[in-house]
Amino acid sequence: MGRRGEAVAADYLRERGWVLLARNFRAGPKELDLVAARGGVVAFVEVKTRSSATGGTPLEPIRALKRRAVEAAARRWIHEHGKPGATYRFDAIAVDMTGGTARIEHIPDAWRPGA
Repeated sequence: MGRRGEAVAADYLRERGWVLLARNFRAGPKELDLVAARGGVVAFVEVKTRSSATGGTPLEPIRALKRRAVEAAARRWIHEHGKPGATYRFDAIAVDMTGGTARIEHIPDAWRPGA
């Protein structure tokens, strides 16, 4: 389910002019779902997918511990692939698969490091 949601999110971003730089980038046990760029902005995108209404909204699991893990992986990605002058941010995409049709909610700049 998670991989399917990531594919839907990747298509969504590409359709809006984003270029995918990485998918499932690993930094030890930590992972970035998607890394995408557009207009000098690099977004580290956490994707959450749900197939039923139980368990809350797709974005609820992105709590402080998860954000810190994503931030650590992003630091590694920047160290290995970053470019001077780029702006970095953390986005979230919720993919709701209930009802058979994917509904997408994209939250640009969903959180700031250390928040």
